[in-house]
Amino acid sequence: MLKIDVVSIFPRMLEGPTGDSIVRRAVDKGLVEIVLHDLREHSDDKHRSVDDAPFGGGPGMVMKAEPFARAVESLLPGGPGPRDAVVLLSPRGRRFDQQTARRFASLERLVLLCGRYEGIDERVAQHVATEELSLGDFVLTGGEVAAAAVIEAAVRLLPGALGDEGSAAADSFGDGLLDHPHYTRPAVWRGHAIPEALLSGHHGEIARWRREQALRATAERRPDLLATAPLEASDRALLAHGQDRLAGAHS
Repeated sequence: MLKIDVVSIFPRMLEGPTGDSIVRRAVDKGLVEIVLHDLREHSDDKHRSVDDAPFGGGPGMVMKAEPFARAVESLLPGGPGPRDAVVLLSPRGRRFDQQTARRFASLERLVLLCGRYEGIDERVAQHVATEELSLGDFVLTGGEVAAAAVIEAAVRLLPGALGDEGSAAADSFGDGLLDHPHYTRPAVWRGHAIPEALLSGHHGEIARWRREQALRATAERRPDLLATAPLEASDRALLAHGQDRLAGAHS
């Protein structure tokens, strides 16, 4: 079973995201245990302070290293093992992706450290965390929203977390590509009909259409993914066919 610990000065911010939907069902099934910890419990003064002014001056406050170190040592007294990860959530970190979510889902222990204020003492990244992650090229007020995203992305990949075991594999990024478009009833909505291929009843034709649409969406919106996606010869043929049709439409 995966155990996830979140260390934050606002642990209640995670109660909602971890208390509903797929994450809650995974907890109820015993697939994951999620524990929220108040970083202030590991401060060393009567005011429970976890931040101080930055060396060298400048705006804002910087979160101190000692409370984070104490929190992690209380959770992992012997230090992180080979199936543990201590993750500092920071805009400076490596970008979080589906491959990392899969790796987290295979762990025994995942500790998420949420920062606030102007920044976190660099020694937390250097000597407390095992890795540093970011959701993307933007800045959040704190790491709690990022922690919620990481938890959901990892938990939904645990075997038994989803009602349909094939759902996770069919998601965007599941095979390195964006997902194909989805449609449901009615077949014609406000004059807009669904693609004919989905009405054919021919499973092979439907699968081909979905694959072609996934390739097309990836090529148009995230062409960078095609460089690392495991493409077969048939995929490259579908891509070439789609590019030929696009060129014909603009000629």
